[in-house]
Amino acid sequence: MNNDEKNKLASIVLAPYIQKAYALIGIHRETGGNQFRHAMATMSILIDYHYIDPVLLKAGILHDLLEDFHEAREENIREIQDEDVENVIKLVKEVTRNPHETKREFYERLLHHGSEKAKILKCADVISNLTDLHIDNISSNKIKTNLDLYEEIILPMAWEVNKNMHYEIEDLIHSRRIYVKSYHKDWLTSLLKKNI
Repeated sequence: MNNDEKNKLASIVLAPYIQKAYALIGIHRETGGNQFRHAMATMSILIDYHYIDPVLLKAGILHDLLEDFHEAREENIREIQDEDVENVIKLVKEVTRNPHETKREFYERLLHHGSEKAKILKCADVISNLTDLHIDNISSNKIKTNLDLYEEIILPMAWEVNKNMHYEIEDLIHSRRIYVKSYHKDWLTSLLKKNI
């Protein structure tokens, strides 16, 4: 991080957004942990990729709030009353999956109609999801389905907005496929030994 980025980051007021995201502490993730930690990780990934953009970082913190904390409303975010709040709400809404959308439809909507910031945010979100993926908490079929969607839709999205994110997501997908295959093989071997 260069000095300009450090100064810019230091000037961004994130605390009110972090306080709003505290509501996610009580929301459990299938992969373990809670949605608050995931939100903070997503923001950290954006910083790691040098996205020192106030709207993007604030939306990164709140990107799952409307979708996962059902009591949350736009008005709750608007209480923050800073100069970025309307743009943050707009971006959070853009990366929020609508109740009638399948995951595939949601990803395709972002790929074909999403803003650049929405695509960057979704890529950071997926990096966090892939990093947190634990085979012992989720069925291998569900993992395979998610990896297929990431490969088919998220990789082209990442290629469009940030080639380095693309390469990281590609590497994570590859390593998770190997992990799932290895885990499944070990599980079958163990099961067969028990039945012999």
